[in-house]
Amino acid sequence: MSSLLRDLCPALANKTYFNYGGQGPLPRPSLEAINASWQRIQELGPFTGAVWPFIEQETARVRHALAALCGVGPHRLALTENVTSGCVLPLWGLPWNAGDQLLISDCEHPGVVAACQELARRERLEIRWLPVLELCRNTPQSDLDDAVLEALERALTPSTRLLALSHLLWNSGSVMPITAVADRLKQDSNKPWLLVDAAQSMGSIPAEEAAAAADIYAFTGHKWCCGPEGLGGVALSERLLEQAQPTLIGWRSLRHEASAGSSFHSDARRFEVATSCLPLCTGLATSLELLAAAGTAEQRLERIQAGSHRLWQGLQTITGVSTLLPEPPRAGLVSFTLAGLPSASVVEHLGAQGLWIRRLDDPDCLRACTHITTAEAEIDKLLEALSALA
Repeated sequence: MSSLLRDLCPALANKTYFNYGGQGPLPRPSLEAINASWQRIQELGPFTGAVWPFIEQETARVRHALAALCGVGPHRLALTENVTSGCVLPLWGLPWNAGDQLLISDCEHPGVVAACQELARRERLEIRWLPVLELCRNTPQSDLDDAVLEALERALTPSTRLLALSHLLWNSGSVMPITAVADRLKQDSNKPWLLVDAAQSMGSIPAEEAAAAADIYAFTGHKWCCGPEGLGGVALSERLLEQAQPTLIGWRSLRHEASAGSSFHSDARRFEVATSCLPLCTGLATSLELLAAAGTAEQRLERIQAGSHRLWQGLQTITGVSTLLPEPPRAGLVSFTLAGLPSASVVEHLGAQGLWIRRLDDPDCLRACTHITTAEAEIDKLLEALSALA
């Protein structure tokens, strides 16, 4: 079924693509579903009594699908535009006291880090760093989970109120032990919040247990889920729903949308804002159905790992190439460096051949991603091109 999905993606027909961690290709049925949704809205009338049941149907369709992937009830799932808004909106609605500490891993995306830094400035919070990157680079995977938990133990203080830690690190490609981390935080007297950037995990690795354990598990649909850009979601814990208040407020935040005096939704919808693009819901729901038809989350991960392991092992044979991880990755992100050549020039040179990978700034490295649609011949083609460069 993975080859069938590949055939349904026009973007894969004319290039060799390894940038799923940046944006996945949109399958043709999803694009057609988006267009059909637009057409249906216009046929019913964009603001008529007849259109509302269709809007509710498509919104509920994608909300229930995403909630199921997160292992939570639909009342815990808010629809957002992207990962950043999914992280920031509930984060800024939590109760804070001056002097509270935010513990942030050194592998977090700049969008999340910047949001935490601005929150700290406004609320007079302190920021501490959890060193993870060097652990990933130097620790065998069999020991990595314990090493991360030990580092967490050393970093926690009586003032720690939140930990920000991605599920699948966007730079090294390592998988973090989110459920074990959540269990440890629950044992702490402060019970710090757990914010998880799931940009790289949703659609690539099983997310159900981690999403259900986190307080904020934010993701997008346009990367590994192969949905349209502009739509994602965030799974929120029951305790967050009890304590956090909305920060960016609109009619969708309200129980009664026509009344400014209405109370907010008691569920995750309080973190939804206002009018958004409904056809994106139809498109993402279609992409999720196509992924499900290609196999279970575990089966898809096996296919992803087969590709990333082939790539990682091939990189070991190229003189001058160093992989960030000492062992094949647990998921589909493979980061590496090529000695003697600027990363940007490598990306440019490969792009001229129709081979698309990306450069990362921190650490300065190259990253290639394998998905269920990645063919062995494509991996071999990339390895040949890198060998020629080296």
